[in-house]
Amino acid sequence: MTDMPGLDTAGLARWLAREHPGLAGEGPLRAALIDGGRSNLTYRVDGAETPLVLRRPPLGHALPTAHDMRREHRVVTALHGTIPVPATVDVVDDTEAREVTGTVFFVMAFVEGAVLDRPARNADWTPAGLHGLGIEVAEILADLHAAEPEALGLGGFGRPDGYLARQMRTWARQLDASRSREVPALDALGTRLAAAVPDSGRAAIVHGDYRLDNMIVAGPPGSPRVAAVLDWEMATLGDPLVDLGMLGMYWHITELAGGERAAGAIVPGAGYPAFGEIVDAYAARAGTPVPDLRWYRAFACYKLAVILEGVHFRYTKGHTVGEGFDAIGALVAPLAEEGLWISDPTR
Repeated sequence: MTDMPGLDTAGLARWLAREHPGLAGEGPLRAALIDGGRSNLTYRVDGAETPLVLRRPPLGHALPTAHDMRREHRVVTALHGTIPVPATVDVVDDTEAREVTGTVFFVMAFVEGAVLDRPARNADWTPAGLHGLGIEVAEILADLHAAEPEALGLGGFGRPDGYLARQMRTWARQLDASRSREVPALDALGTRLAAAVPDSGRAAIVHGDYRLDNMIVAGPPGSPRVAAVLDWEMATLGDPLVDLGMLGMYWHITELAGGERAAGAIVPGAGYPAFGEIVDAYAARAGTPVPDLRWYRAFACYKLAVILEGVHFRYTKGHTVGEGFDAIGALVAPLAEEGLWISDPTR
């Protein structure tokens, strides 16, 4: 059987045979790391009755409160049938047995399709198709925010009161836990945002990292669709405009200095709608106008910059698996500077 860093496939085969014999299959398991993630590790597993996906925390340094597999499993399970998400299989605490990963991990069904994580991926679809896909991305987000947490069993999934102020404190702590160098613009952005936290409206289920390359896309060239929304590790209950701000930041990330190193297929001329049209589509689906997003878009820059600084920290310690981590740290300062420009009160 083939082992990958962080995953014992022989142990996974034993666990499947014992706990989910209907999925175990008869041949050896084969695992491959799915590229694209810069946080939790995601593996495709073949050789079972159907292809599976296993998610586990990163190797080595892990930020406090991050990489919670149980929370991710819980929200994906709850949302199945409400918006497109994979079907889940199980969540396991393997920290004592150390049979499979030595961590908490969860298993879900593999969803066929493509991840639009770079401009070359756009070639499989027409510009009109990609335009429609962008509108669907906005509408799915509105549907997520319209879902009633209590009805889905997620009533206690988060603490909406004081969510934005708590987010600022959380990400400031995460930054302190990942410091390996000075990034003055990032500290300045955090100070500015913390001093101007807006009042939140109705609480909703928040994805926390909502972007096109956290989705599986499938369908014919002229009408691609979102087959699954992935990477729910930061999901909670809170201010839904955080998701819209994050989507706006990613909609333009390839335009930043160093942004070509970031995952993203949304480039001028591909066919995707402008972000203003995304906001309009979201508002139409939600049935409510969208307020000024400048704080939320600047917060998105801050949050991603802190995340990438954590990835850079793990890279410097040799605790990353896969390619592309050497360039991640170069995007932190441009993101912080973009956040400062967006949030500049004199603009």
